[in-house]
Amino acid sequence: MIYHLSLQTAGIIAGAFLILISLPGLAKPDLIVVAQRFPRSNVAGVVLLTICFIWTFWLVATIQMGEFSAFRRPLLIALPIGYGLALRFVEEFLAVRALGILCLLAAEPLLDAAFLRYETSRLFVTVFAYLLIIAGLFWVAVPYVLRDQINWSTRSVFRWRFLHAIAFIYGGVILTFALTRY
Repeated sequence: MIYHLSLQTAGIIAGAFLILISLPGLAKPDLIVVAQRFPRSNVAGVVLLTICFIWTFWLVATIQMGEFSAFRRPLLIALPIGYGLALRFVEEFLAVRALGILCLLAAEPLLDAAFLRYETSRLFVTVFAYLLIIAGLFWVAVPYVLRDQINWSTRSVFRWRFLHAIAFIYGGVILTFALTRY
């Protein structure tokens, strides 16, 4: 195990996260403009990529690599170089790519917490983790997809609020199960 999260802790984190990111969209539909600027935001890209770099560096430095332990040092050297090169040369949709990497990193602790648990309600956390993986893969490989998704969801205030309401309800369900079942 890399992360030592219980299913309850993972559920609380995932549910609270979904609720917190959906509340501003429900309360203030004028945040549509901020969402539309996100894919090309350099500041968001640098911040998210830095978070991803620190998380990945920590993982490579601390995990058990078994027969691949000889690669630890070259990876620890290559990671800062790759981070610097990405900041220097990846200008298009850096925020989207970094968000995709963050989604991929965040999915593993959720799946790890739900592994070998028998409660059927664990599937809410697992489905959320797999949605993060699918979104992360698309956003890293084809970053303009997030821009198109944002444009589609912001065409009307009703659509914007409806999608945020779904995220709010899903987060509430995960949080309820985390507090009562796990």
